[in-house]
Amino acid sequence: MKSVGEVMSIGRTFQESLQKALRGLETGATGLDEKLHILKDPDDIEELRQELRLPGAERLWLLADAIRLGMPLDEITAISGIDPWFVGQIADLVQEEQALAADGLAALDADRLRRLKRKGFSDMRLARVLGINEMALRKRRLDLGIRPVFKRVDTCAAEFATATALPVLDLRGRVRGRADRSQQDNDSWRRAKPHRAGDRVRLLLRTCGTRAQGETVTRPSWSTATRKPSRPTTTRPIALYFESLTFEDVMEVIELEKPKGVIVQFGGQTPLKLARDLEAAGAPIIGTSPDSIDLAEDRERFQQLVNTVSLRQPPNCTARSYEQALTMAADVGYPLVVRPSYVLGGRAMEIVYGEDDLAAYMKAAIDVSNDSPVLLDRFLDLATEVDVDIVSDGTHVLVGGIMEHIEQAGVHSGDSGCSLPPFSLGEEVQQELVRQVVELARGLKVVGLMNTQFAIQNDIVYLLEVNPRASRTVPFVSKAVGIPLAKIAARVMVGQSLADQGYVDQRTPSYFSVKESVFPFIKFPGADPILGPEMKSTGEVMGIGRSFGEAYAKAQLASGVRLPRKGVALLSVRDRDKQGAVELARILEERGFDIVATHGTAQTLARAGVECRRANKVREGRPHIVDMIKNGEISLIVNTTEGKQAIQESESIRAEAVRKNVTYYTTLGAAIATCRALDHLDNIEVNRLQDLHREVAA
Repeated sequence: MKSVGEVMSIGRTFQESLQKALRGLETGATGLDEKLHILKDPDDIEELRQELRLPGAERLWLLADAIRLGMPLDEITAISGIDPWFVGQIADLVQEEQALAADGLAALDADRLRRLKRKGFSDMRLARVLGINEMALRKRRLDLGIRPVFKRVDTCAAEFATATALPVLDLRGRVRGRADRSQQDNDSWRRAKPHRAGDRVRLLLRTCGTRAQGETVTRPSWSTATRKPSRPTTTRPIALYFESLTFEDVMEVIELEKPKGVIVQFGGQTPLKLARDLEAAGAPIIGTSPDSIDLAEDRERFQQLVNTVSLRQPPNCTARSYEQALTMAADVGYPLVVRPSYVLGGRAMEIVYGEDDLAAYMKAAIDVSNDSPVLLDRFLDLATEVDVDIVSDGTHVLVGGIMEHIEQAGVHSGDSGCSLPPFSLGEEVQQELVRQVVELARGLKVVGLMNTQFAIQNDIVYLLEVNPRASRTVPFVSKAVGIPLAKIAARVMVGQSLADQGYVDQRTPSYFSVKESVFPFIKFPGADPILGPEMKSTGEVMGIGRSFGEAYAKAQLASGVRLPRKGVALLSVRDRDKQGAVELARILEERGFDIVATHGTAQTLARAGVECRRANKVREGRPHIVDMIKNGEISLIVNTTEGKQAIQESESIRAEAVRKNVTYYTTLGAAIATCRALDHLDNIEVNRLQDLHREVAA
């Protein structure tokens, strides 16, 4: 198994369900989008046949492309091994697109549009086929009176009458003319909240006597959903909608339910991207306004705010074209962190060290960002990164926690381990971080949650990024300090102040909590385990201890990392990490390790009086370090690199380490933290979370 997640869709036909699932992936797909551009040579039919022959993540889309190119269906079936029925269903969808593109918008009457919608075509997909924008297609659909109804899914499989059914958009209940809302299955479902797995906010909002709406269902908790409002009840009924998190689908729910408020802060980046369009369409967004959300993402507007509150940022610029990027990069200076705006998980984010790297990057970045600009920031090397999560009620700010990253700057925050409270930051720096997040929250007029990322270099605090939403660290911070941040934020959004809820002062625990990431490299033969700006982890664990070393040791063990107690440690680091490698080597020596180092690192260690053996890099001839790993001679590897050439040259080291399950670190910070953890492997205490939380509250 190689997947790291999955989506689900429900429809009346296979075609409808398939297209819903494709756009539910949140990869930018609107349906069976054209994908030939991902091939090395889009005109090479043999390469396309090879892609159809070997199962890959993009094969379904390439299958549709093969149909567009006129490849016979029986040949596609024979090459791919996919059942001919499925191939025929996909072919019908492609043919519908081709016919619509040929006929144009004028030929899209009510009957034809209704037929297309029943086959699962979204407004956005139809708009792309016709070469118009989504809002123009939406207007035509509404003018033609094409609206879905919601049908129930029997969650009890007809074994008995269900009181917890699930509504799904359906076009087959539609008759000619405008929407006939009487066709809704039980039209009295008036309290709804589309949500995502793990989203418990609906429960606390019900206790507040209100409701929220704005996200999709992936795994509903049926025991909390109620209906049948005709019966006497003190509980407001809730319906869970099972639809993709797209503007079209969310707006249909909002227009049906007419909620008092829509919350977009708890679903990551995707609902934030919808906020502007939802607001423009009349959705009542509560909490942080869409304008403030846009202010945090719009580089020019955000810089004006930063200057107003006198904060410091790394030199940066915004480019909308290849030519602009090259010109501006020369002014900002290399190395650069380059990334598209409004993307998830650091997708398409890289560190570039010169013009050649930037030129190679720009095409892919522009493809990912669509109409959004590409952001270029000066990369602060050898800096410490910090995350801060807060809740603001618009006036007062509650700091949930300050998290110091264990890996140095350059590793995505979702891949870096972090410690709460910070394990090395001084009190003065922490107070400055708090001051800055308070200024930002007030400047952005945040109502709800906000995550801010900083870099600290030579005790100077630089602002990197602000996200006016719940971040992935909110559950970790809440568990570490015993404060339900999501619950507090949701209540703030419906009008309860922090003071009313009794949460005003920051809580700093006397123990340490460490979040560590879990990586899937062992399941991906040939995958490169090097960490960088693009997120690679597929999960995370948490360790708690009375010291940082104990907490980190627990987190490492929980994440599946085998911490060696002795043996041979291989060090091969970039020039910027040479002095840090001396400190690391001495710590390893004290713990009984023998040191082996590549030429440059070995010279630095020898000058510092650290005893070590020299080993050949792969390009220096055998026996080399990969041979040593294959022979089982190495227990611990620390390898840091800089630049594409160095990363490529050291790839074989990382790949062999994964195959042999050798503990491997690509950052000096994680390696030094591991050395601290070694002292606690035999002296680990078991802590009860409730007792620790009582300590913080006391």
